[in-house]
Amino acid sequence: METFQTIILALIQGMTEFLPISSSAHLILPNQVLGWPDQGLAFDVAVHFGSLIAVLVYFRKDVWQLIVDGLGGFKTGRFTDEGRLAWLIVLATIPAGLVGLIFKDFIETHLRSSAVIAATTIVFGALLWWSDVHGARRDELGKLDWKKALMIGVAQALALIPGTSRSGITMTAGLMLGMKREAAARFSFLMSIPVITLSALLLTLELLDTEVVPWGSITLGVVLSGISAYLCIHFFLQFISRIGMGPFAIYRFFLGGALIWLILTN
Repeated sequence: METFQTIILALIQGMTEFLPISSSAHLILPNQVLGWPDQGLAFDVAVHFGSLIAVLVYFRKDVWQLIVDGLGGFKTGRFTDEGRLAWLIVLATIPAGLVGLIFKDFIETHLRSSAVIAATTIVFGALLWWSDVHGARRDELGKLDWKKALMIGVAQALALIPGTSRSGITMTAGLMLGMKREAAARFSFLMSIPVITLSALLLTLELLDTEVVPWGSITLGVVLSGISAYLCIHFFLQFISRIGMGPFAIYRFFLGGALIWLILTN
């Protein structure tokens, strides 16, 4: 893969990882429209670590407090709000982890198609819009309980289907359960930490079996995806309470339509 292609794909992945618009749908477009080669396993590893670094840096104070209070609660016998949230994140990660381990091969073999991505981009875009319009949007993150966290975790497991968007489906679930937009987005971003960590580690283990590792592309991918992901998180949280999910849903409709057009014309 050429350097220019690495730059563009790293920026696309970094920006779409945390927006509710599906990174997999975007990464298929350069291949379909421009004939670019598949980015390969090394690139996937790079951008996953870049996204992980971005979310850890942005929420560094929150993450530290979650770890300290989450573990400290066992010593004191009482959990603070941050300690309770830490274990809710762990709980919400379990469904995606189990589904990923059980159905990973099936998903990669049967669901990584343009048709599936086009359909999920549109369907889950409509669900995102509906939840934003009809959700109560009353609860802050502190009102989250284990039942709601588990339901959001189950929704996150659906994101293993390409085109769904991990951030999109978890925000959708949060809004449907009555969370405010910023609270749903914040929980979605914090939930991404263990999921991206596990995914990056699994990809790294697979990468160790390859003979040649393009370290230059990996480094570039990490840096660019990390920077773009950090900026995406920052500006999304700044504006989401005002702009809502409507613009992202509309964008998904156009993106899904473009993929359908490509399928029908190729």
